[in-house]
Formats: sequence, C-alpha cells, structure tokens
Amino acid sequence: QVQLVESGGGLVQPGESLRLACAASGAIFRFAVMGWYRQSPGKERDLVARIATDASTTYADSVKGRFTISRDNGKNTVYLQMNSLKPEDTAVYYCNMFFSRSREYWGQGTQVTVSS
Repeated sequence: QVQLVESGGGLVQPGESLRLACAASGAIFRFAVMGWYRQSPGKERDLVARIATDASTTYADSVKGRFTISRDNGKNTVYLQMNSLKPEDTAVYYCNMFFSRSREYWGQGTQVTVSS
C-alpha cells in the first residue's frame, strides 16, 4: 500500500520561508516522478513543481525563482523549499507520486497560510 505523508506546512508572514517534505512508502520511489500541487478554495488543483527520475525539474511560472523542489531517493522523500512566500501562495499543498496515468498517488495535503 502506497502512502505519502506530507509535513512542514504552517502559518508564516509574507517574505518568510517554509520547507515541505513528503515521505513515501510502499512503492519504488526512485522510479516515480514526484510533484507538489496546490489548491485554494474554489480553485482547481494546480502543479507547483515536479521532479523527474533524472532530477530534471519543472516549475509553475508563479513560483520560479522562489521555490525549489528536490528529492532524496535514499530517504524516499521529496522536498519543496519555499522562499519569499506571498499571500497568494496560501493553499493546501499536495504531494503526488506518478508512475503512469493509471498509477498515481496523492498525499493528504498540508495547509500553507501566508498572512501578516
């Protein structure tokens, strides 16, 4: 059974940083494309960042230069370092593990709130 457990969310002020982590179990982590998505109330779930098996990365335009995704295959964990946070970054952040269209998994989500 695949499990993705996110941690690191919280309440911060604009300009501050947070680091999210997603620990995976039950699947061969190094073969998966790992991603972070976010969803605000009334909006769709959107891609924030993705890291492939070769460590190549993709970012949403809104977070380029501020967020960094990384993975540690030895720890089965993917990270999202978020710097210079803005109020519009407020959302529930979800970890995604992708093998194919018919085989992908989601974490339970972690709340990130950026407010003064």
